[in-house]
Amino acid sequence: MKTTAAIPDTLKLDNAANIYPASMSKHYTSLYRMKVTLNEDIDTDILQEALETVSERIPTFRCRLRAGAFWWYLDRVDTTPAVRPLQPLKPFNIKDYDGLLYRVSAKGKRIVLDVFHALTDGNGALEFLMTLTGEYLHRKHGIGIDYNSLVLDPRDNPVYPEVEDSFKTVFSGRSGSLEKNVDAYHLPGKALPFGTVWDLRTVMPMEAVSACCRQLGCTVTELLTSAMLAALQEVHSGDPRKRKRPNLKISVPVNLRPIYNSRTVRNFSSYINLGIDISDGYLSFPDILSRVKAQKEHDLLPSELEPKIAANVELEEKFLVRSLPLFVKHPIIDIINRLHGDRYFSHTLSNIGKVNMPASMAPFIRDMDFILGRQRGNSGAASCLTCNGKLYFHITRKIGSDRFEKAFLRQIDSLGIPALSSLEILT
Repeated sequence: MKTTAAIPDTLKLDNAANIYPASMSKHYTSLYRMKVTLNEDIDTDILQEALETVSERIPTFRCRLRAGAFWWYLDRVDTTPAVRPLQPLKPFNIKDYDGLLYRVSAKGKRIVLDVFHALTDGNGALEFLMTLTGEYLHRKHGIGIDYNSLVLDPRDNPVYPEVEDSFKTVFSGRSGSLEKNVDAYHLPGKALPFGTVWDLRTVMPMEAVSACCRQLGCTVTELLTSAMLAALQEVHSGDPRKRKRPNLKISVPVNLRPIYNSRTVRNFSSYINLGIDISDGYLSFPDILSRVKAQKEHDLLPSELEPKIAANVELEEKFLVRSLPLFVKHPIIDIINRLHGDRYFSHTLSNIGKVNMPASMAPFIRDMDFILGRQRGNSGAASCLTCNGKLYFHITRKIGSDRFEKAFLRQIDSLGIPALSSLEILT
């Protein structure tokens, strides 16, 4: 394996990752999917060659999950990852994939990457997928790639900053405090059978989305968050339950890499919860947007964002926590996650943003998608990215009711944004 002496064979899970193996079961694993669709069918033999090379370049993608005496670890393996047939987006036994925490599939024109969140977050997965796609196109068509921070040169050696736990690098030794939260409203609906996930894919032209954002003086994330809150409010107004909660919140992950100049391909993100309290009545869309903009500006201040991150790192570094055996920590982490995790937000919006691929790759790529798998405590989650002038937006759900999705589409239509939607079951 092409690595440097600075990269150890064993890496302790990063601070954000420990929650995922603790909550993993045969019915739930924190999974998400990224896929890139080319303009031609995939040559799986060439993709296999590219996968072998790229997984050496990003060595955490040659690791298995291992339980130590006190914590979980990523442990280097000599296993060569294989391109697989496309499978449903539902929990899979990592032992069937030689212990690797992801799988690469090919079907028709699509390259599909399914990732267990303990390995990396969406931005880390995007870096792997785009590097893989770049190497595939280089081998298939002989094109030159203008490598950047998103598409790495597979012939370079990996360096330690790419595999570091940036939570520890930035926040180790700092004191923090956890934020105070209140329980949020959750969408009503009968749960679908385990493993079943419905996915609503909506494609919007970025020209129209950007024009709307300019008119309203907001960002894309603020616009989409506000539209989702307006949809939640519409469902809430028709919810017959008497004790329904008045707090509607969208959890928005925050990529910490550009803020702290990190190069890690592991997890390095936090979150902010943006929402409205409708105890005194329902709000107009302009009022929702105004509150979302103010909250986002406030919650992204270092004085607001950093203490809760530092608190999690501080907790992990406490001697008592470090000295507890893993068989004791495991259920404690799981219980804390069940009691506090999804209670405080109604839905999720994970916006990867614009995929800044090298110009030489763009003509070969038709579209891209980012899809979150079945949630544990909430009914669903939304995710999106922008590629080649289009916004690809997904809402997945594990309940039968589609009232929220319909309300969201009505809100988007009311903003004058054309949208083309399709519904698919991911099992």
